[in-house]
Amino acid sequence: MDLQLTTYSESATADRPWLASRHGLDTPLTITLDTTLFTEGTHYTPPAPGQPRNVMRSGVPLGRLTATGLYGPWDAAATDGRAAFTGVLLADVAFAPGSGHAGAALLWHGVIAAAHVPGGLDPATITASAAQIHFV
Repeated sequence: MDLQLTTYSESATADRPWLASRHGLDTPLTITLDTTLFTEGTHYTPPAPGQPRNVMRSGVPLGRLTATGLYGPWDAAATDGRAAFTGVLLADVAFAPGSGHAGAALLWHGVIAAAHVPGGLDPATITASAAQIHFV
């Protein structure tokens, strides 16, 4: 039997075109996402060769579910608490297909380029907010 040590490393550069300033990056909140509320193709990419997990894109606008305290995609028309904008997903989140929850970081305080938010975001549509976000 021949046993050899193999070392593997992977790195990625964060792509955050929606981030207009480093302000607030030192104070994100640790949150839990309800992954069942997000849509494949819109909010996350499905597994692919060499990538066995779903990957939620950073910058997705989020709202907090009143009943569970979990976070889902912000929706101004939602009646479950997500109508109140709470911030954006700070970093990409990999999660297993079929999992109902994923840990994440919420940028609740900072400067965001609304035109570059994944899926787009019109700040004029935000009527309720628990975030301290300045849009440019």
